[in-house]
Amino acid sequence: MIKYLKFLVVGMIFGIVLVKSEAVSWYRIYEMFKFESFHMYGIIGTAVITGIILLLISKNFKNINGGLMTVPKKDKGFKRYIIGGTIFGLGWALSGACPGPMYILVGTGVFSVLIVIAAALLGTYVYGILKDKLPH
Repeated sequence: MIKYLKFLVVGMIFGIVLVKSEAVSWYRIYEMFKFESFHMYGIIGTAVITGIILLLISKNFKNINGGLMTVPKKDKGFKRYIIGGTIFGLGWALSGACPGPMYILVGTGVFSVLIVIAAALLGTYVYGILKDKLPH
């Protein structure tokens, strides 16, 4: 159990950063989807740029198994990304919460987000049932 403590600490720090930067604020998310504020776009853009830089740096280091890190090639299906991104964005806009911050909101005392978490889990369950019938 002690070996998982580092993940708990990193998660708590991440949660504090998201709360302090107002990235979990429904009002900030609402402003973003109405194109009234750059705040959230700045946070997301910074995360994307940081992720790209760290990914490029990490390609030069060995992974746990001793080999260099590789990123698998994905099929470049444009339509599925547009449809999936639209569904994800609509869910984000309607609920006012991205999947990660939903749990942070519970930690801050916004217990109404438990309904959103239940709906997200239900959607994931339905996808699991239907995934073999969906075009991938």
